[in-house]
Amino acid sequence: MTSLFQSVSRRAALAVAAFTLALPVFAQTPKTQVQVYTTLLPESLAEFKGAFESENPDLEIVWRRESTGTLTARIIAESEQARGDVIWGLAVTSMLDFKRRGILEPYAPKNLAALRPLFRDADAVPSWIGMEAWVAAICFNTVEAAKLNLPRPQSWFDLLNPVYKGKIAFSDPAASGTGYFHVSAFIQLFGEAKAWEFMDGLHRNIAIYEPSGTRPCRHASTGEFPIGISYELAGMMEKDKGAPIDILVMKEGGGWDMDTAAILKGTKNLAAAQRLMDFAASRRANELYAKWVPLTAIEGVAPAPKNYPAEVVASMIKNDFAWAMENRDRIIAEWQKRYAKK
Repeated sequence: MTSLFQSVSRRAALAVAAFTLALPVFAQTPKTQVQVYTTLLPESLAEFKGAFESENPDLEIVWRRESTGTLTARIIAESEQARGDVIWGLAVTSMLDFKRRGILEPYAPKNLAALRPLFRDADAVPSWIGMEAWVAAICFNTVEAAKLNLPRPQSWFDLLNPVYKGKIAFSDPAASGTGYFHVSAFIQLFGEAKAWEFMDGLHRNIAIYEPSGTRPCRHASTGEFPIGISYELAGMMEKDKGAPIDILVMKEGGGWDMDTAAILKGTKNLAAAQRLMDFAASRRANELYAKWVPLTAIEGVAPAPKNYPAEVVASMIKNDFAWAMENRDRIIAEWQKRYAKK
């Protein structure tokens, strides 16, 4: 009897030991790592990673963050043998170039129908989806304008008034994506000949071309140059700091750009990449985008911030991003020939 009891006890102990040994193996099951390329703000990445991984505990995001130009060049260089899985946060013009080169894997995320039509590739199974966008606007210093008796512009053509000579800051489109979307939008809005005629007149009033889309608005906020041709988010940030500026959208509308997401062709983790794209198109992800950029792919995910202009969405032109990408080198060369000596 004692022997039987000892035998049973021994087997039970061995079973418990085996189960105990098995626990760490189960707990330490490695997660699938998803290599994600991005240009998003570093301070936003931890929150995006945490939100995705909380819904997908078997996956882990590994960020590979670089500037737009550097990242675009890297992805093209790696196109023969993909080293990453997903792009989550890169300008749409880069995505169009990748699509033309055949280095994106088309996929229709589960929440695709909820995205604004302008925020997705037009193909039935899209190669990319949009996330959030920033839109053309003028930062107008009301204090300095009053001192100088400057009228409040309502049209792009109002900026040709000689009263604005030396009072306007703008972006260099060769260095600034914001500057380029302004120039390409002028051509789309007015036609090639009239757009260059307009920019010839505008050039006479420009005080400085900056290599940044944000700096013209900063100049306006300090009053150094009372008008900055910039974008609405830059204006909102300056106004939030207390700058005496109004954020104006012109009656003709204006250009815009957006961040996008896509799967890289050749990914070794296609199923995981598709789950990340499902999240990138989700309402939860759009709520996170809205913390940084108010205009998101899904409408109404968050109330507009207090200093965000109500007219922005209506002012967005039907931007032909493919045309803008294909004609960029030609347009930049013409712009530099005309205006680079300022």
